[in-house]
Amino acid sequence: MRTHIVWDWNGTLLHDIDAVMAATNASFAELGFAPITLETYRDLYVVPVPKFYERLMGRLPTDEEWVVMDETFHRHYWAAAEHSGLADGARELLQDWERAGLTQSLLSLAPHEKLVPLVRAHGIDRHFLRVDGRIGPSHTSKAGHLVRHMAAMDGTRVTPDRTVLIGDAVDDALAAAHVGARAVLYTGGSHSRASLESAGVPVVDTLAEAVTTARELAE
Repeated sequence: MRTHIVWDWNGTLLHDIDAVMAATNASFAELGFAPITLETYRDLYVVPVPKFYERLMGRLPTDEEWVVMDETFHRHYWAAAEHSGLADGARELLQDWERAGLTQSLLSLAPHEKLVPLVRAHGIDRHFLRVDGRIGPSHTSKAGHLVRHMAAMDGTRVTPDRTVLIGDAVDDALAAAHVGARAVLYTGGSHSRASLESAGVPVVDTLAEAVTTARELAE
């Protein structure tokens, strides 16, 4: 059995933190809140997203506030995400992993109908066994999503004990543990290093390190 990587998209393969910050502050401005810094964002970010807003606001947003903030965030984010590039070395790492005869897939909480065209536009869709985005509400965690993703690859040689999820959020580590897989967390996205280290899994500063660590974890 060989190592399988499940890649996260936003903040991992896609270097979109500038788009995220612009959209987050636009959603705050819509309700009259002050903008936040990247440092604050990374220190406080958590999934499900309403909990993140609770940390920032001191309370959960009302249903009406959530609708406004969610709609505003996605409107601004997707306008900017089209101009976001892949993380340093991502394209080459995907190619090298495939050339080594190893498998990989992509799992994201981004809406499926938005995710697939963007992955295809970057010309990397051919490297993945599956590309699965979110279908349903945005205020969800990744655990259940990963369960369905793994089940959809039933019949392949992909097994949880040989799978490593590479992501940029503590939620990625929780999701991996939920299905019996491993996780490596990358500091280039939504969380600070201190926050990621609280998950108790390896934390790295580059995707190249993430791939090397993933191979070691599954051996």
